[in-house]
Amino acid sequence: MKIRCTLLAVALLFCFAAATFAEDMPYTPGSVWNLTFVKTKGAGGDDYIKNLAQNWKKVQDEAIKQGLVISYKVLTGDAANRDDWDMLLMVEFKNYAVMDTPEQKWEEIMTKVIGNDTSQKQGNISREEMREILGGKTMREIILK
Repeated sequence: MKIRCTLLAVALLFCFAAATFAEDMPYTPGSVWNLTFVKTKGAGGDDYIKNLAQNWKKVQDEAIKQGLVISYKVLTGDAANRDDWDMLLMVEFKNYAVMDTPEQKWEEIMTKVIGNDTSQKQGNISREEMREILGGKTMREIILK
């Protein structure tokens, strides 16, 4: 019985400490952003943007309708050097947990919006001619207090 009381006291102490720490944070955790860094090839920038509007945008819009995504953005700008990205794709999620949505759910959206596997593969090949993915990041937004 003493061990249980001690464990309960320790657990309560940790909860109190965590709540106190959270109050001392100078920010509130916000949404989670998935970022994709893209380098367009040659004069393919406009074609890639058209492709995004035809396919990627529709997938994101459907994901918003299904509650998987909050918002999305595309930023473009000049690359700093020939190895730099010139386009940033941003997808906003409510939290990290939503990003763990089963792959099957995303496949259903892709099939609904773009078509079968063959159509999706053809689209991927077409995009590879227009751009190179240089990398990606997942970051949490913070709202300063």
